[in-house]
Amino acid sequence: MKKVLLILINSILLSIGNCGGPLIMRLYFIHGGKRVWLSSFLETGGWPIILFPLTITYFHRRATQGPNTKLFFMKPPLFIASAVIGILTGLDDYLYAYGVKRLPVSTISLIIATHLGFTATFAFLLVKQKFTSYSINAVVLLTIGAGVLALHTSNDRPEGESIKDYIAGFFMTLGAAALYGFVLPLVELTYKKAKQTITYSLVMEFQMVMCLFATLFCTVGMLINKDFKAIPREGRDFELGETKYYVVMVLSAIIWQCFFLGVVGVIFYASSLLSGIVIATLLPVTQILAVIFYRENFQAEKGVALALSLWGFISYFYGEIKDGQKKKHTLDTEIPQTPNP
Repeated sequence: MKKVLLILINSILLSIGNCGGPLIMRLYFIHGGKRVWLSSFLETGGWPIILFPLTITYFHRRATQGPNTKLFFMKPPLFIASAVIGILTGLDDYLYAYGVKRLPVSTISLIIATHLGFTATFAFLLVKQKFTSYSINAVVLLTIGAGVLALHTSNDRPEGESIKDYIAGFFMTLGAAALYGFVLPLVELTYKKAKQTITYSLVMEFQMVMCLFATLFCTVGMLINKDFKAIPREGRDFELGETKYYVVMVLSAIIWQCFFLGVVGVIFYASSLLSGIVIATLLPVTQILAVIFYRENFQAEKGVALALSLWGFISYFYGEIKDGQKKKHTLDTEIPQTPNP
């Protein structure tokens, strides 16, 4: 029961970031923001936030284990792995931010949903993910949901957007979906191959290092593109006002950090496939929020996609519950009974 609760908490964090992240990023671009590297930087630039829970867990360990407790658990091999994954995440951040600049949120969500297929494929290849009839059903339903949403994307090119820019945004977003579909199982593989015990404190350390290197990758892009020099001018020209410009940036960093912390938590307590399913399930939710906040059209297809996504999500969790009960029953039958004296 405790594991289910922790999965739920991390899923909520993931949901906040997955739904709020693209919306606030699109808000930046709609009201005069033009810096793609800056937006990608903000996706992981909130990594210092993780220092707070790490500090709390350290002092808790110190109180229970004494002054000799370790400050950090991460060993060099895991540090190197998290750094490499961080660089890949930085590249994925840029591809995604470019797509958000060019495409409506509803279209972005649709394209990103294809990452579930990539995640399932790479999870099978990298971590030998075992599929049940329930998980296969969930993947199929969520994929169909994305296909249903594709029915309304023919006339969603933003006003003033050239066909060339629209197509570039489409393929950049598709690349982001494919790359992140590879990153999720890669994180799970890293957990399994780590030559040390994986605890949630270590997961947070992993997340911090990963986001640090992703941020450094994007910082190099910002320096080359001279984004740091442009920030004050862009803030003054922002349509919502200079103060709200910086509020948007701070909120963006915080919300995206919820996403990444939720992702690594769900992978730790469950699997990369579940994290992919949660992200795909939230697709129509993001679409509905885009309709509410940005007046994007809501067709019947989005309602159908929402129903299919919820069905797929419930199917997966029902399968997990059944599998857990089956394993418990098997374990109980294998434990030898102690004869009565």
